[in-house]
Amino acid sequence: MAELYVIGMGPGDKQSLTGAARSALDRAELICGYTLYVELLKPLYPDKETYTTGMTGELARCRHCLEQAATGKTVALVCSGDAGVYGMAGPVLELAPEYPEVRVEIIPGVTAALSGAALLGAPLGHDFCVISLSDRLTDWTVIEKRLRMAARGDFAICLYNPASRHRADYLKRACDILLEEIDSSTVCGLARMIGREGESFRLLDLQTLRDAEADMFTTVFIGSSQTRNIAGRMVTPRGYRA
Repeated sequence: MAELYVIGMGPGDKQSLTGAARSALDRAELICGYTLYVELLKPLYPDKETYTTGMTGELARCRHCLEQAATGKTVALVCSGDAGVYGMAGPVLELAPEYPEVRVEIIPGVTAALSGAALLGAPLGHDFCVISLSDRLTDWTVIEKRLRMAARGDFAICLYNPASRHRADYLKRACDILLEEIDSSTVCGLARMIGREGESFRLLDLQTLRDAEADMFTTVFIGSSQTRNIAGRMVTPRGYRA
């Protein structure tokens, strides 16, 4: 049967690829994805056929993968992090019924919430939410509601897509919303270029986070009321000591 693997490649370095992801990539005859992600894999697979599209080309990319798989070619569609977390697994599965001869397999990867948390310590040790600040596909009023509800629920919060060239003030706007709900001294963290050259991270409080610089390569962590800075590590206790 024709096969399409939708693969979460983690941060992009070979050490972060799961064994299942590496095995699927080895079998693939064609590797597709957003241009940057395919470029990150080229040192591992310099001779593989590739197909790339830029931002906003997601549906065309998914359909191309399904069409190529339908011809009998084994295809890998790669996503950063996990394919099912703001990735291409959803769009592929929405289109897949049009290609009943193609078997789609989702290969999980390490999403930025997990890899960034590991850099900072253990900020997601208890219940948490992941919210994207990108309003390209979600209206800002919905994002604002989710931020408020997460804060009122005392979840630790992980923010994806905190800022971009066209959304330079979105992290500040999000912090202003959160500052209406939670304490300004709440422990927060920033992780940038996770698993790539230039990797960095730091801890700060919510008030300082409001004016911090961030971009699309940054993942932001806002602690719950229980989160602590313990010897320079961001920790949300599960409650074992109690």
